[in-house]
Amino acid sequence: KQWYQRRVRGDWLGTFEGHKGAIWAVDISHNGTRAATGAADFTSNFWDAESGNCLATCTNSHIVKSVSINRQMNLLLTGTSKSVISIFDVRQPQKSIEEYIGHNGSIKGARFLGNDNFFISIGEDKLLKMWDRRAQKELKQQSFDQPVNSFDLEDEMKVVTVTYGNNVALHDVTTFDLLRTHSLPCVVNSASLHLDQRYFVCGGEDMYVYKVSIETGRIMESYKKHFGPVHCIRYSPDGELYASGSEDGTIRLWQDSVGKTYGLWQRPDLTNIHNNCSPRDLDFVMG
Repeated sequence: KQWYQRRVRGDWLGTFEGHKGAIWAVDISHNGTRAATGAADFTSNFWDAESGNCLATCTNSHIVKSVSINRQMNLLLTGTSKSVISIFDVRQPQKSIEEYIGHNGSIKGARFLGNDNFFISIGEDKLLKMWDRRAQKELKQQSFDQPVNSFDLEDEMKVVTVTYGNNVALHDVTTFDLLRTHSLPCVVNSASLHLDQRYFVCGGEDMYVYKVSIETGRIMESYKKHFGPVHCIRYSPDGELYASGSEDGTIRLWQDSVGKTYGLWQRPDLTNIHNNCSPRDLDFVMG
């Protein structure tokens, strides 16, 4: 099952139901109206994010570990645990329209680039790759010396954020040139770049959430509110908050600028909502 909540008040809005296996991947369209999920039941579902209705179900060859929606919201890019990358047209989802095999092992992530003629993927084989859909071939690759845990890409920033081992690396999305790399005190499972590209947030095995300066690598802030490893972290599109998801079953929302009136931080007595929350963060317990 997948849950969604209203950002402004934290109200529980509804549940997406339809998968028959564990959910491994989730993506939201750029305008927030569509969602996609990938699961252990070999399917990737395309949802109306407002009503919760399933609009299309795409059958993959194995467990779906990655899913991405294109900007036009008519294509799904999926990656499986058996190294197959597929593209589905959600208007005719019965069969994939394209398939690519170029990684060894599970696909850790894949995302469309720009006008959808290109996409990038990252795998269990420690390789980041760019693909040309028109020629249907691999264009370039970047290798890492440790297993890759995650990657994040925002089209507007033109930067790929990769986590591997204790490291967070920033690469140019066009050339794959290394822009910056910084080491953290623990294995990093996920990282997200702020839209002004001056810092990023990350989390990992030591249960901390870190904010790190890109220029110096200095840890600007660190918080330990989770009671299990942090497996995912993402900035909101406007950069005003970020969310962290943990093995402890909670999702926490963190205010990027403490004290600023924004969303859930509008009421002066907001700290009373949950005994364990500070003015910076709020948490949601997942069932």
